Amino acid sequence: MNRSKAAANDRSKEAGPAGEVGETGVDFLQLDAAEAPPGGLTDWLARRLREAVADGLLPAGTRLPASRVLAAELGVSRGVVTDAYRRLAEAGQLAGRGRGGTVVVALPPAAVPTEVPSSVSAAAPARPAPALFRDDPDPEVFDHLRATPARIDLTPGVPDLAAFPRAAWLRAERAVLDGLAAADLGYGDVRGTPALRQAVAHWLARNRGIRADPEEVLVVAGTAQSLALLGRAFGRMGITEVAVEDPGSLGARQHLAHWLAATPPVPVDAEGIRVDALRATGAPAVLLTPAHQYPTGVVLGGERRRELLRWAGEGGLVVEDDYDAEHRYDRPPVPALRAELPDRVCYAGSTSKLLAPALRTGWLLVPPPLRTGWLLVPPPLRAAVLDAKRFADLGNPVLPQLVLARLMESGELERHLRLLRRRHRRRRDAMIAAVRTHLPAATVHGAAAGLHLMLTLPEQLGCSDVELATAALARGVKVQPLSWHARLPFPPGLVLGYAAGPPGDIAEGIAVLGELVRRASAGRNSGARPASA
Repeated sequence: MNRSKAAANDRSKEAGPAGEVGETGVDFLQLDAAEAPPGGLTDWLARRLREAVADGLLPAGTRLPASRVLAAELGVSRGVVTDAYRRLAEAGQLAGRGRGGTVVVALPPAAVPTEVPSSVSAAAPARPAPALFRDDPDPEVFDHLRATPARIDLTPGVPDLAAFPRAAWLRAERAVLDGLAAADLGYGDVRGTPALRQAVAHWLARNRGIRADPEEVLVVAGTAQSLALLGRAFGRMGITEVAVEDPGSLGARQHLAHWLAATPPVPVDAEGIRVDALRATGAPAVLLTPAHQYPTGVVLGGERRRELLRWAGEGGLVVEDDYDAEHRYDRPPVPALRAELPDRVCYAGSTSKLLAPALRTGWLLVPPPLRTGWLLVPPPLRAAVLDAKRFADLGNPVLPQLVLARLMESGELERHLRLLRRRHRRRRDAMIAAVRTHLPAATVHGAAAGLHLMLTLPEQLGCSDVELATAALARGVKVQPLSWHARLPFPPGLVLGYAAGPPGDIAEGIAVLGELVRRASAGRNSGARPASA
C-alpha cells in the first residue's frame, strides 16, 4: 500500500469504540463549531468532548483525532483543540500516549437518582444526582461524595493533582532504591524513618518558623490519623471534649467526635476564634486552623492570638491543624502557633495539599519533653500518642518516607510548591472573576491563601445551600454547602475548591451556580417554595 495513502486513511479512522476503528472528527461526534458562543470555542469543545466521554460515545480506550486533524475539520486553530484536550487530561479523562495519540482513559460511573428541589429544578435538563446532600451528613458522606461523578468538581481540599511531580518522584525513588541496604526493608521505626523526621524538622524550620528536634516528629498517615491518635490519647488522659471552630471543618469534627464525648462549637468572626466563647465552653483543649481558618479563610488576629496564647498558658491545650499553610498568594504566612508556645501546642501537617492526598503521609508534633534537673521527662500525651500509633499500624510504610525525605532535602518540593502557587493563583483569579460575573450578590471570603473560597449568599436566597448543592450536582457540578461546616447560626453559602480544575471548568461551574441562584431567587419572589420546605 502507498505509505501516504495509508497515513491519510489512519487519520480518518483514529477514533472509535475501544478495540475498533471508527470515523473521526465532526462526522463522529456531529460537532459544529458554529454552535460555540463568541470567544468560547475551547470551552465549547471541551464540554462536548466531556459529554461524549460521560455518555459513552467515547469509551475508555478510544483514540481521539490528532489535534491538527480535528482542528482542520472544525475550521478552528490547532490551539483550541490542544487546549480542550489538555483540560480533559488534567481532569484525568484523557492521556497522551506519544505516538499512540490521545486516548480516553476514564469513564465516570452512572449516577444514582435522587429528587432535585423544585425551586431550582427548572434550571435546565438535569442529570440525576446522588441523594447525599442533607442537613445532617453522616461520617460516610465524604466517601460517597468522592465516589459520585461530576463534570466539574469544585469540592475543596484538593491541590492540582495533574501537577504531581512524577519525574522528580521517580528520580528520588530510584536514588533511594540504589542506596538501600537489605536491612532497610525490614520493619521501620514506629515514629517514622529518621531521614523523614529530620527532613520534616528542616522543612518546618524553613517554611513555618518551627524549631523542632527530629525526635519530636511523629510520621503519621495524614492529618486524619493525627486527630485519631490525639483523640485516643486524650481519652486515656481523661480529656473527654475538644472545642472546635464554628464554622469549621466537618471532616475534622467527625474524626474527633468518633473518639471523644463532645466537640463544643466556638464561633469564629473576622479575627478568628472568639477566645471568650472558648473559655465559656470549659473545654480543656481546642482544634484550630489559625493560619487560614477553614472554611472562612480568616487569619487569627494579633490580639486574639495573644489572648489564645494566654488561655493556653493557663493550662489549655491547642491542636493546630496547619492544613494549607504553604499556599500563600497575596500576603506572607503568619507564624505557626507551635513556634510561639511549643509546650501547649500539638501541631499537625501533611503532604495532602503539597503533593497528593493519595500519599497518606503527614507529621504530628506533641509538646516536647520537660526538663527536670538533668532529666528530660516525656509528657504523658506523647507516650499515649506513640502507644496509639504503635497499636494502629506499627508505623507508616518506609519506602515512601525515604522518597519524600529526599524530595524535601533536595529542594524539589520547594520547586514544586512554587509551580503550584502560580497555577493555583491563576485558578483562584478565574474563580473570583467568574463569581463577580455570575454570582454578583455573593460575598467572597478567604481569597489570600489556601485552595478554596467560601461564598456567603443572601439570606433571601429562596432555597437552602444544601438544596443548591443538590441541584448543582444534578447539573454535573460538585460543591459543598457551607451549612455542613456550621452548627451555630451562619448565612447560607458554598465552599468551593479551585485548585484541582482548569480555569475553563471553573468558569463553567460558577456559571451553572449563578443560573441556579437566579432561578431560586425568582422562585422565591413568585411565591414558590423548595420541595423540602
